[in-house]
Amino acid sequence: MRTALFLPLVALAACAPSDESGEEKRAPATPFGFELASAQEGIAAPVSPVIDLAPAELRARLGTGAVRLIDVRTDAEVAEGIIPGAEHIALDRFDPAALALSEDEVVVLYCRSGRRSGIAAERLAAHTGEPAAHLAGGILAWQQADGEIVRPE
Repeated sequence: MRTALFLPLVALAACAPSDESGEEKRAPATPFGFELASAQEGIAAPVSPVIDLAPAELRARLGTGAVRLIDVRTDAEVAEGIIPGAEHIALDRFDPAALALSEDEVVVLYCRSGRRSGIAAERLAAHTGEPAAHLAGGILAWQQADGEIVRPE
């Protein structure tokens, strides 16, 4: 019975009504109420593949010791300073398939401002099928929140 009601409602929601001039209006990309209807029908709603972590959240996770922190900046940027405990894999060399992933660790990526680590997180999420985390705002946000930086050896 639910499916019999669901399909006509979705079809009606996707119809494009016309305005007074007779010109057709564009329907929204997702029919109104689709998220609620799909939840009721057991259809999974899309999940964002990237999790944005604030500096405080990263600091708390680092305290647990179960984080694999990866810096995706260039070699020159890393020479200026790195978050303690991070490993360096520049974005142009970042291959999620080459990572030895562990169920005991959560991978968190970061870059200068968050843009490149977001790209790396999307790649990682696509490879694993699970959401991936990155430091929102990058090392700039980390430093602004008084996060420690060390020069690599």
